[in-house]
Amino acid sequence: MNTQALQSLAGLSVNEIKELISSFTTQSFRAKQIYKWILRGANDFSLMTDLPLTLQNELKENFNIYSSFVKACYEENESKKIVVSVKDSPLNIEAVLLSDEKKRLTACISTQAGCPAGCVFCKTGSLGFIRNLDHKEIIEQYLHLKTLCETSNNDEQTIKKEHAIDNIVIMGMGEPLLNLDNLKKALTFFNDKEGLNFSRRRITVSTCGICEGLFEIAQTEFFCSRLALSLTTADEMLRQKLMPITASNPLSKIHNALLLFQKNGGGRITLEIPLLAGINTREKDAKSVFEFSKGLETVINIIPWNPVEGLFFEGKPLKEPEKKETAEFIKMLENYNLKVTMRRRKGRSIMGACGQLGLK
Repeated sequence: MNTQALQSLAGLSVNEIKELISSFTTQSFRAKQIYKWILRGANDFSLMTDLPLTLQNELKENFNIYSSFVKACYEENESKKIVVSVKDSPLNIEAVLLSDEKKRLTACISTQAGCPAGCVFCKTGSLGFIRNLDHKEIIEQYLHLKTLCETSNNDEQTIKKEHAIDNIVIMGMGEPLLNLDNLKKALTFFNDKEGLNFSRRRITVSTCGICEGLFEIAQTEFFCSRLALSLTTADEMLRQKLMPITASNPLSKIHNALLLFQKNGGGRITLEIPLLAGINTREKDAKSVFEFSKGLETVINIIPWNPVEGLFFEGKPLKEPEKKETAEFIKMLENYNLKVTMRRRKGRSIMGACGQLGLK
């Protein structure tokens, strides 16, 4: 039997599982048992010990639990990056597990293989666009990371609670708002009160500013309340050179969408600025960020560029800013009374930091 062709169950709702297994059992509560076992990290039907043995065997014959598997894992101190392969293709997806100073764990999840945005400072952008991930492939990244941080043993005694990971950030490979339908399905799964029960405030979606998607989520009640915009600079001309996809997504329209998002109950917006030495560190850039922020509740997150070999801008290799250049730019922003934070550098040696995802 070709097990790769079997339907996978991870990432499905209880009702979806119930429908799939209806040919094998009339006991509808079995679907919830299977659902809960998957959330606990079970990767084999034989671990689902409260299911009858006959049902375990039938499930094994007709379904996979996962559609993907962890091909490789890289570690740097408390940061971990996994390379996830999809069973029916050679496709590789990367996801990262990060720990902060309070030992809180954050799963950084991808929504696409490659990325169509083409940002000149991002490794993923240099790959081009391969394809969208379906909602189960998005969800499975979280489940793989959860298993990684909990245990390496696959037995009933070591399968642990659902809430080992504190936060989810959709900041991995790809532009989430260009895969909005699958993103919404994944967020619904994460929010499910009968399942992982993630508060919307514990999930952040990062986008380079796709206007159509921003206006849609601004009017979507269940959508996450935390949003991050990869701003880079609010100098429109420079931004379009650094982030080609923004040519069709002007800052004025993005600003209007963010105003609507907050008017309809969305929380404070993070404006992410990957800082590129000698490029977007001018007084002009600081002032443009201030002007863009007017009317919005924001925090500016400075991200000194994480080195990636082979990336250029206008014929010159990109460089990370010196500490002095970074400090001076932060001071410029603070002089405009903007709230500024700087992202901790994590995962750089395993190419797991912001802008580094995308193995050759």
